[in-house]
Amino acid sequence: MIFRGPYPDVAIPEVSITDFILQTTGRFKDKPALIDGPSGRSLTYGQFEDAVRRTAAGLARKGFRKGDVFGIFSTNCPEYGVAFHAVAMLGGISTPVNPLYTAEEAAFQLKNSGAKLLVTSPQFVAKAREAAELSGIEELFVFAEAENATPFDSLLESDGDVPRVEINAREDLVALPYSSGTTGLAKGVMLTHYNLVANMCQMDGLDYFHQHDTLLCVLPLFHIYGLVVVLNMGLHQGATVVMMPRFDLEQFLTLIQKYRVTLSHIVPPIVLQLARDPIVNDYDLSSLRMIFSGAAPLGVDLSRECMKRVGCSIRQGYGLTETSPVTHSSPPNPDDMKLGAVGTAAPNTECKLIDLATGEELGPNQEGELWVRGPQVMKGYLNNPEATARTIDAERWLHTGDIGYADEDGHFFIVDRLKELIKYKGFQVAPAELEAVLLSHPAIADAAVIPCADEEAGEVPKAFVVLKGEASAEEIMDFVAERLAPHKKIRFVEFISQIPKSASGKILRRVLVEKERAKRKNGAVARP
Repeated sequence: MIFRGPYPDVAIPEVSITDFILQTTGRFKDKPALIDGPSGRSLTYGQFEDAVRRTAAGLARKGFRKGDVFGIFSTNCPEYGVAFHAVAMLGGISTPVNPLYTAEEAAFQLKNSGAKLLVTSPQFVAKAREAAELSGIEELFVFAEAENATPFDSLLESDGDVPRVEINAREDLVALPYSSGTTGLAKGVMLTHYNLVANMCQMDGLDYFHQHDTLLCVLPLFHIYGLVVVLNMGLHQGATVVMMPRFDLEQFLTLIQKYRVTLSHIVPPIVLQLARDPIVNDYDLSSLRMIFSGAAPLGVDLSRECMKRVGCSIRQGYGLTETSPVTHSSPPNPDDMKLGAVGTAAPNTECKLIDLATGEELGPNQEGELWVRGPQVMKGYLNNPEATARTIDAERWLHTGDIGYADEDGHFFIVDRLKELIKYKGFQVAPAELEAVLLSHPAIADAAVIPCADEEAGEVPKAFVVLKGEASAEEIMDFVAERLAPHKKIRFVEFISQIPKSASGKILRRVLVEKERAKRKNGAVARP
């Protein structure tokens, strides 16, 4: 069965992403577009467009041409948006790099993507220089100033006369983010102008937000969620985007209060802090009308807890880097939302669920792998036709690797990742489901669940728990056992100080799995 959402299809223009954004912002010339939250430094829409044109002309004078790749190795700042669109205006491709990468990790992405130029933040110059040398970067730029790097602002000294470039929106790449790499080596995700413009038009159809909104961009711009859903969608709508260079709860709350932020896109670990950290009570969050949560599953109990604490609705969404990213969203009307669900399919998007054993299409309330198809689906993985063929079939269905089901109303519920399912005596156990139950325990601040090898059962669930109150391992295991079927019982509990997570908020279960394997190899793990 093919599922579609309740929204009508939207028209998608075949234009470059920068033309698409600039054609809607002319009436906002004097309105703040991008604000550096901590310093208050800002660019109006008029200043943003001027900076983009001057920077594009400056890059062209450096010999940067259509099809060239530009690396951005930086925390969030207004200039990030300028760099991205200056590159796009020339028909170039931006590859955003996680600034917390080591020099070797950054060099892998830069070399694999074929990056020609690189820009970084002052605090990462030494690491960026090493990565540039390892990957053959021609010139290193820096936002602000630092030794051994060209000031990015020097590109603004051009006359703004940008060479005319013909862009084929459906074929020409504009962004080359890399998949998280939690399963195997990271791969370059080839996203075209059409992919990103399509996804923004789809979000228009989902009634995401409007020009009167002030957004807080705490999500890193090297991640597709921050880059497209917050930065580019915010610019397209004419909203004001307040940038945070990194997440800090007190600064996050301070900026909401200071700038009267109306909407913030976050991930479940931040939802957890908003729900439970006592300092939240010290700030005026009354301007917030909506929170968007994505990138990882968000349980029903935690959703309710956060909404009650903060006093606004939470809207969930779902997507992947490979889908630019949005494929699903809960409805704009809070009364139509279903807690725990990622919502219905976006406009112009088809979905189906496939039985893992038979390959057959499933109907409502049947659990299987989610496949999606639409104009936001990537062109493929860079220089990796085998991985592309494994992910996108001949009919352009993208196999997400996520397990879920849809109810009778077409609302989708994501259970877990295909490769992270725990197999207990042939039964499938979803770690995310167990984590949602654990997080409803009043003494638990955070939790992660992994599979542990077991001679009898094949695999059994083990929980890593961060406490905020008093609780024993036995009490926690009983708590879960009372709420779930017997095959989903937690068999081990280990207390730790912090759950390892990626910058996008996903639990790095592989880190915990590797740690567990090492302990078992050394005979340091007791039987249940």
